[in-house]
This record gives sequence, C-alpha cells and structure tokens, in this order.
Amino acid sequence: MDISPKHRPVLDPGFLPAILWNRAYRMCVESHPAAEPLRIALERGDGTRSVYNTKVLPNTGSNSALNRKYVERLLKFLLWQRGGYRVTIGGNPALAAMMRDIYRPGGTRAFDCEFMGEKVYGRPMIVENCAYDALPQPRESSIPLGRNLDGCRIGFDLGGSDRKCAALIDGKVVFSEEVAWDPYFESNPQYHFNGIHDSLQRAAAHLPRVDAIGGSSAGVYVNNEVRVASLFRGVSKENFEQRVRGIFSDLKKQWKDIPFEVVNDGEVTALAGSLSMGDNAVLGISMGTSLASGYVDPQGHILPWLNELAFAPIDYRDDAPVDEWSGDIGCGVQYFSQQAVARLIPHAGISVSAGTPLAQQLLEVQKLMKAGDQRARNIYETIGVYFGYAVAHYAEFYEVRNLLILGRVTSGEGGEVILEKAAAVLRDEFPDLAQCLQLRTPNEQDKRHGQAIAAASLPKLPTL
Repeated sequence: MDISPKHRPVLDPGFLPAILWNRAYRMCVESHPAAEPLRIALERGDGTRSVYNTKVLPNTGSNSALNRKYVERLLKFLLWQRGGYRVTIGGNPALAAMMRDIYRPGGTRAFDCEFMGEKVYGRPMIVENCAYDALPQPRESSIPLGRNLDGCRIGFDLGGSDRKCAALIDGKVVFSEEVAWDPYFESNPQYHFNGIHDSLQRAAAHLPRVDAIGGSSAGVYVNNEVRVASLFRGVSKENFEQRVRGIFSDLKKQWKDIPFEVVNDGEVTALAGSLSMGDNAVLGISMGTSLASGYVDPQGHILPWLNELAFAPIDYRDDAPVDEWSGDIGCGVQYFSQQAVARLIPHAGISVSAGTPLAQQLLEVQKLMKAGDQRARNIYETIGVYFGYAVAHYAEFYEVRNLLILGRVTSGEGGEVILEKAAAVLRDEFPDLAQCLQLRTPNEQDKRHGQAIAAASLPKLPTL
C-alpha cells in the first residue's frame, strides 16, 4: 500500500499515521470485488453493547497479513475507547480465530485481555464468532453528567504530580490550590488516603458547610469503586483489594456520607469544556503525566465507554515506541504526554541528566522554548504533527464538534506550536474535517478552576 503523509514529524519521520494506513487499506477493500463485510460487537459488564461495521479483504494469500493488522489494531482501539469483556466478531471465522489467539492469556495482547476481563469487568475476556447476520444488535445508553452547582461543594482532581482541590459556593470558586505529591510508586495506601483527605479538609476550611464532594482521577471507576488506576500502581495486589478499591467509600464515610462521586478525569475534562463552551459533542484530550481523554456526546451526556485513548494505537509502523505498562506499540501515551517529550528530547539534541523526572524534563524543554531554542520547538512541532493525524483518526470513532486540548505539555508557547501544526495537518490532509471541527484550549480562568468546578458539580444533592 502506498502511504505518503503530506506532513512528517521533524524528529520522527518514520511515524505512520493510523488514519492514513486505514485509508489505504480501505481503498484496497473498496476496489476488491470479493471484499467481505465484518462486524465487531463489544459487550460491557452492564449489558450495554457497541457494534462497529467494516469490510475486509478476502483472507487469502498476502491479504491475510493486512487483514490481521487492520482488524487487530481496530479491535485494540475499540476496546480502549468503548470497553468490553465479550467480543463477538460477525463474519470471517479465520479472522475471529486470529483475534481469539491474540487476545488471550499468554497471547500477544495478554495485557489487554487481563485488563478488559478481570480488572475492569471482573470476568474473563472472551472472543467469539458468529455469522455476520447473527451478530447481536447495539445496545448503548447515556448518562447525564454533573452540571449541579447548588450549595457548598468541594471538587478535586488527582494527578500524578499534584492534587488540585477547590471549594465552591453556588458555583463560585472561593478557594483553590494545588499540592505536590508523588503517588505512583508509593506502596502504602494510607499515603493516598491521607493526601486526598488533607486536600478536602483544606478546602472545607473555606466553606460554612460541605454539601457534596466530587472528584476526578485517571483510571476506571464504577460506583466510586477503583477498578484500575495508575495512581495506585505501587500498591500490592492484596493492599489494593483491601485498602484501595473502596478508598472513596471510606472517604465518604469520613464526610458523614454526604453525596460523594468520583469519575475518570477525562470525563471531567470533557464536562469542563462543555460547561465553558456552552456546547456539546466534546472530546477532551489532556496531555499531562499521561494522556487523559473523555467524551460528552451531542446531547451533553456521557456513555458507558472507557475513553482511555492513552492505550489506543495511532502509529502503525512495526517499530513504533513501546508503552512500558501494556507492552504494546504506537499507543497515544507515547505521543501526547510527558513521556512523549522525554522520548523526543535525545532526538532533538537536548541533554538531560540520567534519572531526571519526567516533569522536570518537560520544564527544561519549556524553558528552552521560551528562550527561542529551535531544538525545543522541534519537539512541539513533532507532537503537533502526531496530533493532527491522531485527531482525524479519533474523528472516525467519535461524533465530535469540539476538541478541547489541555494539560502541562500544552502550556506556554509550545502548546501554541502543537495546535498550529495540528491545524496545518488537518487543513492539508482532511479539509472537510478541518471546516467542521473546532480545536479549543481553555482560557486562564478555566485552566485554574474549570476541572475543579466540573468535578464539584458531579454529585446531585438530595431533594427535600
């Protein structure tokens, strides 16, 4: 297949955009008289189900390798976007068998199999096959999220390098602060509990009473229960089950069982954008310690999807950068986070001391960028090209009018360069999309308070 990007990242010219690979593959499919329809259903623990329709080449000869790559990368994206423990492939049995072998314990994607199965949905992940016409129908649901600002509330956001917390009275911020912490490799769950509780107490000191508490954090949360979260990666499996899984229920008890709700930080990012813009169909992307993402649909609701785009592939080359957690290649976290900046630093010819924390490496690049150093600019231009192609890829899976971009990687002049390069990619490669999609960044007020306000608005106060 002939794939020739109009833009190549200056520090990473081998980048192979998923959107262009898929476009070339689909052109082959459309021109083949024996192309076959294929459907993929993903069922989640609550019984909701997503269905994706596509076509594949006849699974013979050299087509087999192309089909394998197309369907495996597609399934990988869908799993991390929409979630699901039961995958049913309607159509070609040979392709279903391939996916079953890949997404199994001991298979190439064993990490994803365990994550989607036992960790998120509490049951084994399975891949099944059925006739194309026998595939179950989609069964989606949507949920109103937040937008409750009455009373005295606390909102918090837990990041990998700081805890943000704010106090609100009828939607007006009366207190806000950030407190540095280092939770990733802390093995004692009491450290996490004490840190969160301390931030809540600091905020409560500025309120006459506390009516509700809302929070956000990277990870998967179901009814305030921690299913998977990188903040607790240093905690042993035993302590996770005993002390972490119910940590927010324990905190709720400390606060006399007032309304208390915690959701994924990406969802709160998208909600904050929706509140600020007065519009819906928002995909929020936060480039920070990792890549956080969330989605508010055109009706202003959220879906029971994961939206963990940090682990969704956007680069299809065979030697793409490896994510150290999942072991997969070409996934968003290596392109839109502090990890991405650190990965590109040596390619830019910038020297940093061994063992320098990722956050400090980002600060160094930001200082160089402010001083007009072209090496730093090359890093941001590279990320911008990545992002332009990734945005077009995301738009194939989301109905989106507004793309909200934020996070420490986008701070300062470097963030402007990222947006400029991304916009150029969209104009040159995807002009129709460029005309109907707004790339937005939060204003200074929203940067300081938007996430906290949105998080605080999550719980609904009981009616008297």
